[in-house]
Amino acid sequence: MFTFLARRILIMIPTLFITSVLIFTIMKLPPTDYFETYVAELQAQGEKADLGRVEFLRKEYGLDQPATTQYVRWITGFFKGDFGYSFEYDRPVSDIVGERLALTILVSFLTIILTWVIAFPIGIYSATHQYSIGDYGLTFLGLLGIAIPHFLLALVTMYFANVWFGLSIGGLMDPKYFNQPMSWEKAQSILSHIWIPVLIIGAGGTGSMIRKIRANLLDELQKQYVVTARAKGLPPGRALRKYPLRMSLNFFVSHIGDILPTLVSGAELTAVVLSLQTTGPLLIRALQSQDMFLAGSFLMFLALLTVIGVLISDILLALLDPRVRLQGGSTR
Repeated sequence: MFTFLARRILIMIPTLFITSVLIFTIMKLPPTDYFETYVAELQAQGEKADLGRVEFLRKEYGLDQPATTQYVRWITGFFKGDFGYSFEYDRPVSDIVGERLALTILVSFLTIILTWVIAFPIGIYSATHQYSIGDYGLTFLGLLGIAIPHFLLALVTMYFANVWFGLSIGGLMDPKYFNQPMSWEKAQSILSHIWIPVLIIGAGGTGSMIRKIRANLLDELQKQYVVTARAKGLPPGRALRKYPLRMSLNFFVSHIGDILPTLVSGAELTAVVLSLQTTGPLLIRALQSQDMFLAGSFLMFLALLTVIGVLISDILLALLDPRVRLQGGSTR
């Protein structure tokens, strides 16, 4: 196990390096940077830009230096906790992301918990009652959740909430609490608003996980060791929990690599539609405005979480399933 962990951690280093180079290269591909776009927008509106301040900021953050120098400065600052400066928001990146990160994690965490709580019993029931009326009905609902995009479901929900109840369900809190420190009243406002995006975002994920649990469990239930266990008189519930259910969870454990970045990024389009104060709309806006430090640091953080999540899922998969080998080589 120690050799396995050491090898995987060593692989993470070149992976993150190549990822950082790709992210920085993509951020530098546009022919203009944030300041040139900003000056052009002001001139198009008939306003005068402070060119002196623009040149000062360009030199202050090394945008007038070669690309290799900019990359070294950016990546070394990232590992020191200095994620750069957001030109659009005129604040350090860490301050901007920190305000929304907690809300994003809260929404994503509750969505994942809701998905697991609903999907696991339904998936197990559908697999153990294959081709029954309940299986067909639950399968239809799962496919419906997969087929309807999150943002479309959000638009429909907002429309009917306004038409039927006269309510505006956008946002994660009442407008008066924006940019205010956390308080009991603000927490109550968040709790009263958060269940709507959780239900909307979790709809598609629940349907997808139901299908995966059903398919994997059905595959295990048809194997010979399950037939043998039943023939020996093992109770159905125990025969299900002992091996088939455990083996069918391999996909679930391997999915952990995607969960960590999802906790931080959230559902971007749905967040834009519902006007959620999460990090997804922030990333989209940073990419649109070429705010390179904000967008680049955010993407690099997601890449780091992805690599860590894959490492965790590999370790858990090896512990869950003894058929997974930690070392290569021929099997005797």
